[in-house]
Amino acid sequence: MTRIALLSSAHMHVASYLKALNALPEVEIVGLYDEDKQRGQGFASAHQVRWVDRLATLLAEADATVITSENARHRFYAEQSADAGLPMLCEKPLATTLNDALAMIAAARRRSVPLFMALPVRFVPALSQLVKAVHGGAVGRVLAMVGTNHGQLPPGWFLEQTLSGGGALMDHTPHVADIMRWVANSDVVEVFAEMSSRMRDVGIDDAGIVQMKFANGTFASLDPSWSRLGSFPTWGDVTLEVVGTNGVLDFDVFRQHLDLYAKGTPSYRHLAYGDDMDAQLIAAFVDSVRQETPHPMLAQGIDGLKALEIALAAYQSANSHRPVKVSDLLAATAD
Repeated sequence: MTRIALLSSAHMHVASYLKALNALPEVEIVGLYDEDKQRGQGFASAHQVRWVDRLATLLAEADATVITSENARHRFYAEQSADAGLPMLCEKPLATTLNDALAMIAAARRRSVPLFMALPVRFVPALSQLVKAVHGGAVGRVLAMVGTNHGQLPPGWFLEQTLSGGGALMDHTPHVADIMRWVANSDVVEVFAEMSSRMRDVGIDDAGIVQMKFANGTFASLDPSWSRLGSFPTWGDVTLEVVGTNGVLDFDVFRQHLDLYAKGTPSYRHLAYGDDMDAQLIAAFVDSVRQETPHPMLAQGIDGLKALEIALAAYQSANSHRPVKVSDLLAATAD
């Protein structure tokens, strides 16, 4: 039996991860800790999870942790997990600063424990097929990519800069930036971005565009805006179009669905039948803990760092209205 501890109920994805964990017969949820006691106890009660009011107590009972706190608190929970010798799955983004991200990776390496990233889009089967086709030369030399990760306006702490680290660019850059790196088989070296608070008056960026130049010459564009209204049939989208010298391939996470029109309210329903990427992410994480061998599809701390570099470079670019070299961003952090 693999014993999993949930660290914080702040992030909305914790409910999906908990559902996936409960579906695995070899998993025991040993409990939930949340520094916001009222929030944590409320979630634990609603989802029939044991509430533990001392983090050290919970870590001592666990084989691994799932970190779903506010972004700015990822470092604290990661370092606590590492000090306890526990493998961890961390919600994206890895952190809100490069210093915190590097500290998390260093803590995991120091204790020789794996730090995995919750980037479930990697587990959509169609994406693996696309990557295999691209790497096999199906579209020739990749020239460009266009991606989207639109979403609805998230609640609460996501709109507080000190806790989230940023708005839409911070929240929705990691997923697509990660898969773009996989497709291009190269890292981003330069970023140009623009952003605004255009959709709603929330005091944080809710719209933007991120353009990336890769080391191998590929360029890419990503729209990570929170531009979907509450009536949109899904939370948002994840799409990617790959343009090569010999053809074009495109990918849409939520394309597998039925459009149901019926009497009553709501008259329209979006019925998804595609693969559950969260469930596959969690299964791969648990398997990695049990086998003590990283699942090949799981993103690791370094992948989270690379995605964070792009997001932070995007903010710097949007504020200066100039392209930003990732190497300059790293050099400034080292100084």
